[in-house]
Amino acid sequence: MRLSPIGSRLAGLSGLRSIMEDVASSMAGTAQEDWLNLGIGNPAAIPEAAAMWRETLSSALTDDFDSAVGRYGPSRGSTKLVDAVVHYFNQAYGWDLRPENVVIGPGSQMICFAAAALFCGPGPEGMHRLVMPMMPDYTGYQGLCMHQDGVAGVAPRITLEGEHRFRYSLDLDALARRNDLGMLLISSPGNPTGRAVTRTELNGLISVAGQHGVPLLVDHAYGAPFPRIGEVHVDPVQHPNVINCFSVSKAGMPGERIGFAIGDPEYIGALAAFMSNSVLHAAQLPQVAVATALSEGSLDRVTRDSIAPYYRHKRQYMEETLAERLPSGLNWRIHTGTGGMFSWVWIDHPWFDDIDLYRRLKTRQVFVVPGRHFFVDALSAPIPGDHATHCFRLSLSAPEKTIDEGVSRLADTLADMHPGASLNAQAAATRLRGEAAGEVVRPAGVGAR
Repeated sequence: MRLSPIGSRLAGLSGLRSIMEDVASSMAGTAQEDWLNLGIGNPAAIPEAAAMWRETLSSALTDDFDSAVGRYGPSRGSTKLVDAVVHYFNQAYGWDLRPENVVIGPGSQMICFAAAALFCGPGPEGMHRLVMPMMPDYTGYQGLCMHQDGVAGVAPRITLEGEHRFRYSLDLDALARRNDLGMLLISSPGNPTGRAVTRTELNGLISVAGQHGVPLLVDHAYGAPFPRIGEVHVDPVQHPNVINCFSVSKAGMPGERIGFAIGDPEYIGALAAFMSNSVLHAAQLPQVAVATALSEGSLDRVTRDSIAPYYRHKRQYMEETLAERLPSGLNWRIHTGTGGMFSWVWIDHPWFDDIDLYRRLKTRQVFVVPGRHFFVDALSAPIPGDHATHCFRLSLSAPEKTIDEGVSRLADTLADMHPGASLNAQAAATRLRGEAAGEVVRPAGVGAR
């Protein structure tokens, strides 16, 4: 089979997708309950969210079947949902949206893909890249650009916090120095870290986007106003350089693939045209359900009363379980997250490798996600100590009993990887321990050219 250059890129499996296929093949032919899946990316099955979507979809099926299913719809999105989005955000944030500020897509990832196709690629002055302002970030972003070498990322600054915590922050100076920006893309709160951008950082990103004349796409899949997984203190902002992207997937309806973008009509018009030329439009029956959930306040209600409390509890449970079970001499740190569906763990020892951990845990019928897949060009990332290969992601969607037993097997595996991990923590001190506690600046430009 002969593929075009673009076809060769799009037909390939990403590293994480290969891991997901390995998970599926490993579990095939066995009882699912025999495995402890702490790598799962699906949102948790929260009964109140499921009941709300079941009711709104049933109502749409009864009342809107002919108009939603029996005919084609507008590529921008159904009038009912577009109007509901305009009214909701104008009321919630005091914005001045009109229908031309909104486009609906078959999931927020498709909207991000469309944006990458529209704003990134080779040009007269060289490659205009999709740049992720701070690694690590959602691994799916790395497959969005259709051009080889079209995605880049910026290495974070790392701050140590106490004995077992750390935090990434943006290196805006490194970002501003790049001359290859086609668009900026960041998740907030982030996957995998759960980190949300601060107001100062958001203002800085907007400034860089404005200076370079490119869009900043902020993916709120885990954030405000819904599903608000975690404490999100910075609301979305309306700005000519910002495309805000939202999804109902993490609010309990991932299978129906409904997302939408809000931004300047110039950007949104181009995205609507892309939808028309590719998928024609998103599925209309779930659009009706989302419009109902927005208009009647049921999405806000289930977010406030069920989804946010669920993940708040699960994050606390995961962190307490890690602190209780991991070997006492192990130099481990968890990213201080404010939201999202995951815990991000860093094992700061030279002997640790994320793929080795993955393989060892699989023999114990436990799955986690290796950290390297969330970094662009992880093996050559200019972060000291092979940081990108010393991290892994744990899901908060798993039941408590899965977390409990999974972390126990994780602790045993880490002890097996290096028996010294069970020794005195003083003997396991690392390179960073010799530095004063506080900010550790890493070189910028993961994948920088």
